[in-house]
Amino acid sequence: MNQPPTTARDHQQTPTSQPLMVGLGEILWDLLPGGRQVGGAPANVAWQAAQLGLRSVVVSAVGDDDLGRGVMTHLETLGIDRSHVAIDPQHPTGTAGVVLDAAGNSTFTITEGVAWDHIVLQADMPQLAVQADAVCVGSLAQRGAVSRSTIQAFLAATRPDCLRIYDVNLRQHYYSREILHRTLGACQVVKLNDQEWPVVARLLDLSEDLRSGAAAMLQRYDLRLVAVTCGANGSVLCDAAGLHEHSGSDVTVVDTIGAGDAFTAALIVGLLRGLPIDTVHALAARTAAFVCTQAGATPRLPAELIAAFA
Repeated sequence: MNQPPTTARDHQQTPTSQPLMVGLGEILWDLLPGGRQVGGAPANVAWQAAQLGLRSVVVSAVGDDDLGRGVMTHLETLGIDRSHVAIDPQHPTGTAGVVLDAAGNSTFTITEGVAWDHIVLQADMPQLAVQADAVCVGSLAQRGAVSRSTIQAFLAATRPDCLRIYDVNLRQHYYSREILHRTLGACQVVKLNDQEWPVVARLLDLSEDLRSGAAAMLQRYDLRLVAVTCGANGSVLCDAAGLHEHSGSDVTVVDTIGAGDAFTAALIVGLLRGLPIDTVHALAARTAAFVCTQAGATPRLPAELIAAFA
């Protein structure tokens, strides 16, 4: 590096500056029945967080191909910082086939050996890590050794007060006890859904009972918050004060793609802004519900919802 990383003392925000959020991991094309859309959970979270007022950066990799150029153009159009998305001449841009069931729930078939499996720790990344106010990572991009090493090194380089959130996001067989255990140990907040919970609970020897298991996870990994979304049945947050339940919203579902990512983004924004936990929970549920009423993972959020986070 040309300059040493900044320190927490160097990182002084002005009252009008926007917090910096980094989405670190996969970026790909979701091949939907109605056409392709740029996706990948960390990138989706970055986009939704940007809509809600944060400065968002995506750290990932795409191929030196038409699909990769399409991703870069898309990020530029959205106004997302793409300067940390590497162009990999040796591996193609990632894709994921998406099948929707009658209820709008999605099943993914994800290609292997793609660019985001090879996210290299660039010389300027430790400095970006120190500057970050929030970082969102998942499990999928850690299936490959190169990206897994980069993700863990990036998390280790963040400031102690950086909000590190693990959006578990289990896909196919691309996860392990080691990945879960290590990433939970490096983060402050974890978010998963009720279908992922029993899988995670078994791997980590926790109770499959959501409420008692979440409390045990919170204590074991010294977490700030455990968030579990339960589809139409709402969501549950667990923090040091106990459980916070939300009954969910009655909406007409177009598809559920990106709803969990929107929930995560709303959590990040609400927590960074110091909103009361029940307010954060309600806004996260509202944001996810809106995304369910739209096609695809990254619809534009309505102005009244954005204003609610101010």
